[in-house]
Amino acid sequence: MSIKPPAPPSLQTLRDEIDAIDAQVHSLLMQRGDIIDRLISVKQTQEVGSAFRPAREADMMRRLAQRHRGILPLDTVESIWRVIIATFTYVQAPFSVHADLSLGESAMRDSARFHFGFTVPYVAHFSAAAAVEAVARSKGDLALVSATSSRTPWWLALEPEGVPKIIARLPFIERADHPAALPVFVVSRVADSAMVTEVEMWSVRVSGWNAEIARALSPLAEIVAVPDGAFDGAALLISTTGDTSLDKITSAVVAAGASVRSSALVGSHATRYTVPVGGANGSVSD
Repeated sequence: MSIKPPAPPSLQTLRDEIDAIDAQVHSLLMQRGDIIDRLISVKQTQEVGSAFRPAREADMMRRLAQRHRGILPLDTVESIWRVIIATFTYVQAPFSVHADLSLGESAMRDSARFHFGFTVPYVAHFSAAAAVEAVARSKGDLALVSATSSRTPWWLALEPEGVPKIIARLPFIERADHPAALPVFVVSRVADSAMVTEVEMWSVRVSGWNAEIARALSPLAEIVAVPDGAFDGAALLISTTGDTSLDKITSAVVAAGASVRSSALVGSHATRYTVPVGGANGSVSD
């Protein structure tokens, strides 16, 4: 005689399992909150300003993408974790997100809400300079500005010592059709130990800048350039990695016929983690 396969579980049984998991998830979140409460006491976070830790967050999001599997979309998992991380960071030391809307409102707002949720206050500005200035006046607020284009050289305000710097590039996890795909720099004050320096950001002022020189440098590094009337040239925001140093970039600028007037380190961020099409496992790209 053939043995009958076991009967499938009832809908009520499956729903009871889901309810039990939901209760466990809620319980774990409350336990996480208890640990954060103890962390505040140990670190006295309320006294030191921003609790944002870009190095730790970038690592957490990479590991999230690497281990993810199953039918639940990575978009959903990433957004849940971003809200959890941002909210608990806010609980440690309240902060606001200052967003530059000069290049468009909807995409920037989507990025802010996706990465920081609705608990963290959102403050709109009509220029990158205004957003950065607001952060400079704060203890631990964040500014979000475009990482690919600009109307003004807002990064010049980051050149002096003791001012906010670029500390991250969002999204932490990049992939095709990301719901918050706008490339954004995060500017803030954080402890040196919290920084990640895989990619360095340099403010470079040049004279003799033109489109031909820009094309010559494009294979070497990501560059945001705007006119700089002070030097009859351009103010550049340049991303450099271990393979492409600032010296290599400036040598290429000179070789192309321009001259470098000044340079200053204005921040750093993690290397972008890119998820390939059709998979949750990712690969690192510069």
